[in-house]
Amino acid sequence: MPVPDTARTGPNDALHRGLTDDLRLAHLLADDADSITMSRFRSLDLRVTSKPDLTPVSDADTAAEQAIRRTLSRARPRDAVQGEEMPDTGWGPRRWVIDPIDGTKNFVRGVPVWGTLIALMINDKPAVGVASAPALGRRWWASLGGGAFAGKSLMSATQIRVSDVATIEDASLSYASVSAWVEAGQGQQFVDLLRRCWRTRGYGDFWSYMLLAEGGVDIACEPELALHDMAACSIIVTEAGGSFTDLHGRPGPHGAGGYATNGRLHDAVLAQLALKNDGFDDHDDGQGVGDPSRT
Repeated sequence: MPVPDTARTGPNDALHRGLTDDLRLAHLLADDADSITMSRFRSLDLRVTSKPDLTPVSDADTAAEQAIRRTLSRARPRDAVQGEEMPDTGWGPRRWVIDPIDGTKNFVRGVPVWGTLIALMINDKPAVGVASAPALGRRWWASLGGGAFAGKSLMSATQIRVSDVATIEDASLSYASVSAWVEAGQGQQFVDLLRRCWRTRGYGDFWSYMLLAEGGVDIACEPELALHDMAACSIIVTEAGGSFTDLHGRPGPHGAGGYATNGRLHDAVLAQLALKNDGFDDHDDGQGVGDPSRT
């Protein structure tokens, strides 16, 4: 596997040196999380409670995040950590962003489409990302300047690239839920986009973005996501040659939603989904609040 090109991040930027070690660590964190989540998947004694926003959280979510945080406290004690289920810890330019189970609703119903998302952000920009879906037997990862890969491990990997589809009419689009678009005030725009596409499927959650990075779909977008939903996905998509922005075209995972394409379609997709000045588009506040359908 190629070593990340540190020249792309600046030859004097010490913060970006050693991304290979950070990527290896992210894989170890994912290994631990996979062991925990798979041991609880479809378990008859799985404990599920509701968070204040009425989305579910299982004992597997909390156990996986606790395990990741314990390892980080030993291996990277100076790094900050931000996770979905627990308070933020630490501060500084290096921040690990964790979603212990992306797709908890699938997890608790026994649907195998869920995964652990782990990202390292440096100066608020994703530098390393791993998405691990053990029930699917798949893992995807990327590091800044190092490309994007899929496989079972660092030693068994295939480099991945986005598609070359050039028109929306020839594109395959993946999404999570139509209701989220309606609630975001973009329902009509989204339906119009669906009608233009060659094919649409609700693969949902992280999987939409991983299929995009592999070239299986050409557009993957959701209007409301949190940083922990997007950080790992964004670098995997961009290192695979795609684009990942907010609705206004600002690169990265800091907007209210995740708008990703193979790059060639990006401007056209953003134009199709643009909010209209009809008095109902004040939902996009740029805060990246989580979509309850995503949990």
